[in-house]
Amino acid sequence: MDKFVTALPAKRKPDYESSPNVATSKAKTRKYDEAYLALGFTSTTVGKEERPQCVVCLKILARDSLKPNKLKRHLETTHPEHKDKPVEFFRKKLTHCRAQQSRFTKAASLPANAQLASYKVAYRVAQCKKPHTIAEELILPSAIDMVSTMIDVATASKLKAIPLSNNTISRRIYDMSKDIEEQLNDKIRDRRFALQMDEATDSNKDCLLITYVRFIDADDLREDLLFCKQVTSRATADKLFKIIDTYLREADLKWEDCVGICTDRAQAMAGRRGGLQALIKRVSPNVQWTHCMIHREALASKQLSPDLHDVMTDVITTRVPMAVTWKVLSRVFELRDEIRIFLEEEKNELAHTFNNNKFLMKLAYLSDMFQKLNELNLQMQGSDTHLPHLADKITSFTRKLEMWEQRVTEGNIDSFENLKSFIEVNKLQNTVIPCMKAHISALQKHFQRYFPVQDPTQYDWIRDPFSATPPAEFSTTENEQFIDVTSDSIMRLEFKSKTLAAFWIGVEKDFPLLGKRALATLLPFATSYLCEIGFSAVASIKTKYRSKLDIENELRVAVSQLQPRFEKICSMKQAHTSH
Repeated sequence: MDKFVTALPAKRKPDYESSPNVATSKAKTRKYDEAYLALGFTSTTVGKEERPQCVVCLKILARDSLKPNKLKRHLETTHPEHKDKPVEFFRKKLTHCRAQQSRFTKAASLPANAQLASYKVAYRVAQCKKPHTIAEELILPSAIDMVSTMIDVATASKLKAIPLSNNTISRRIYDMSKDIEEQLNDKIRDRRFALQMDEATDSNKDCLLITYVRFIDADDLREDLLFCKQVTSRATADKLFKIIDTYLREADLKWEDCVGICTDRAQAMAGRRGGLQALIKRVSPNVQWTHCMIHREALASKQLSPDLHDVMTDVITTRVPMAVTWKVLSRVFELRDEIRIFLEEEKNELAHTFNNNKFLMKLAYLSDMFQKLNELNLQMQGSDTHLPHLADKITSFTRKLEMWEQRVTEGNIDSFENLKSFIEVNKLQNTVIPCMKAHISALQKHFQRYFPVQDPTQYDWIRDPFSATPPAEFSTTENEQFIDVTSDSIMRLEFKSKTLAAFWIGVEKDFPLLGKRALATLLPFATSYLCEIGFSAVASIKTKYRSKLDIENELRVAVSQLQPRFEKICSMKQAHTSH
């Protein structure tokens, strides 16, 4: 019997027993279920991971999002108009998605340089906010003409291999947008950031929510577009919060890292009880809320006395074909004689108004004052503005108001050039001084209301620590760090050569308490100016031929400070299509 037993082959051990490097059990991972198509998701493979992909917007979510509740949240928040659609609707979308993938496979056979050139042309089209068709209809033929003329026809013919159709440009912009978005979110993740946001309805009655972000990148502050989303229903505070919260969660950004929010004073945005401010405070209690200083300045400036309001009404009644700004007021004043002659020929009853010296003196004063207000507004615009800088501008203007009121009381109108010139040329008696005093006094009150008086020296230690004293509320440690910084001759030299933000970012590395306190003032936005620029860009981009999803992608590529990683996008595209 033994010989038969020994003749048997030894029992082979399982691989996991024989190899100590192999885990004895596998971690449980969720797998895609066909039922998820009813939630608008198919599956795709990234690397060696199975991930959910939305068949509507083609967005690929993280692996841990392969759960019904997360897929449903994406559908209801990103595509609420499709949340009640039957599974057949998503099956058609899936067919379209696979058709796109087949086009990607076809693109894999393109020469690498032709694909790269296609992306670079698409980038320029997006940057210039031009229709996609311009690439195939103008750019490519022009390039062929130039190369054939300057080099030879054979070389020019190679350019015909570059795919530049309308749909290709659209796909390229989508790819670049996602790459820029990925870069941006990677830079923000687990770092302090501030947001400015605004919502507006365009001429097509589409309501958009635009949000910009400011964060510390390397040794300075960076500002960029975070997202632009359509608000599909009424723009309530709950709806706006849900859009922002969903985006932050999907991007793996944390509310606790948000240190500042800047909006206008609309109830949905700034309401302390039921507004967006209240909802954000619940998830980020320490966030600093800022009412856009440009918006406050506009509110403070629009108040007019009945006399001056009548002047403005008469200017509007002349049917000036544009909004009444300081340029319009100055132009109307400049062309007052021509306007009077025209109105007389038309037998318009306003003709006698433009022959009334008191009316013209009021018009001259308004044109002067609105020009000063416009100059203040321009000083508050732009990127990289912060609270101490803009607070200085407001302080300066309010002090000028006090000076103007005093001078006008004394009969001195040197600060109002149009009015002074009109009175001197026509040898008139100034009869509008009471009206001017009342308006300037009202402006002072409104500026005090929208910009409550604060200690003008409160930001001195941030603006110029080497010439200021530390605030009384500094802790002992902060005082010690302040002394260390202001006693450092190298830091004194750096302060002169760096931006204010860059200087304090550098300080934070060695003196964290002091640097963090300064950046808590510099990091939050002081205006929502970038959002206004974003809405202007949307107006240039938007056409009836572009989908609402295209708008966000094109806006991001058009305005982002980040460059697409062309070579990486192309290599990923090749790898994806090969797979």
